[in-house]
Amino acid sequence: MEITDHINTLAAEGHLLAAAAQGAGTGAPVPTCPDWQVRDLLRHTGRVHRWATAFVVEGHTSYHPAGEEPDLDGPQLIDWFREGHGLLVDALKTAPAGLECWTIMPAPSPLAFWARRQAHETTIHRVDAESARGGRLSPVTADHAVDGIDELLRSFHSLPRSRVRSDTPRSLRVCTTDTDAAWTVRLSPQPPQTVRDDASSEAVAVDCELSATAEELYLTLWNRLPLTAITVTGDPEPARIWSENSGI
Repeated sequence: MEITDHINTLAAEGHLLAAAAQGAGTGAPVPTCPDWQVRDLLRHTGRVHRWATAFVVEGHTSYHPAGEEPDLDGPQLIDWFREGHGLLVDALKTAPAGLECWTIMPAPSPLAFWARRQAHETTIHRVDAESARGGRLSPVTADHAVDGIDELLRSFHSLPRSRVRSDTPRSLRVCTTDTDAAWTVRLSPQPPQTVRDDASSEAVAVDCELSATAEELYLTLWNRLPLTAITVTGDPEPARIWSENSGI
């Protein structure tokens, strides 16, 4: 996906998140984040948006801590979230292609990193807000879902902080049923090692396979849908290890 695609997705997802939060009310529990109410979700996501904006606008080349969460609630908190979301979208749209700033993970460029990361951050938390509101979730396009799976498997869980580990080496294949995207994940006492391939390539022998649409896999791997939402074949242990240890 292109940087502009990520920015457009971020813009749309933030509007959906705010609308869902308004519909649910800031005191509503968030089923996908059991310890949170909607106010916690808005404070967290809004804080992250402002944190990301500071890197893009101020060009910090080393880690810079996020500010404090606001002591706001109700409509004022929703307005604060909307304001910060708009500032982030505008910052990314107007940032130079050669932007230099700190990033969490390797990427083609800092601008590509922040646009992609915030698009997925906001999508997942939009799902949280809609789970609090109730009713049908807004759809995730296959392209966006595939990109999000790729970021999660090949970037986030390649970092030393990943807790997805197994004393006994195990393997897991993630296979989308509506695109040609697939991944092979090797579990060990070290952080997972993931290789991107495609569903039409020669099958690799694995202990377990997860298959579903890209959207279903995206939300399941982010623990927003239960494992029962997808098809698990082979040894279920690698899927259990993922489900219980992959939270970020």
